[in-house]
Amino acid sequence: MALRHAVLAALLDEELSGYQLAKAFDLGVANFWHALPQQLYAELARLERDGLVTGRDVVQDTRPTKRLFRVTGAGLAELDRFTASASKPSFLRDDLAVMVQAADHVDAGRLIERLTERAAVARAKTELFGTLLRTMRGDRSEEEFLRHGERIGPYLTCLRGLAFEQGNHDWCERTIAVLRERRAARAGG
Repeated sequence: MALRHAVLAALLDEELSGYQLAKAFDLGVANFWHALPQQLYAELARLERDGLVTGRDVVQDTRPTKRLFRVTGAGLAELDRFTASASKPSFLRDDLAVMVQAADHVDAGRLIERLTERAAVARAKTELFGTLLRTMRGDRSEEEFLRHGERIGPYLTCLRGLAFEQGNHDWCERTIAVLRERRAARAGG
């Protein structure tokens, strides 16, 4: 997957400025695609050059002119081509997993600190995803929203982000418990 597809997908619901796109990435798209704001701005320029998005200038009274972008028909066709292609398997690339791989040869106390920090981040993200999901579905149950909601793609990707962060949290907590138990056994034995 290229960044272009993630940007096109983020622009499906409304026109966004580069700044708004960066915020949208932080709140939703980041659970499956990470990009820095400067990468997003560069990608918007490429997408506009390629005719996949169109931009328009909006003059503001007290602020600089901003540029809003929306997906074109060619952009929708590109997303359609993308969804027809085979997806690549996901893979884990995580510095914390490398640290845990070395658990038998490093200071377990520092490793527990790193795991505790990551567990806290995962818990916060889990809460954020829960809030986003409740906001998206409004007063409807999840089943009702998924059956009759106008746009379910963002909801479904948010569910994936929620499951990912819950998994991160659970793994961190379990790993902390194992490391503490092994430390205690070594100290006592």
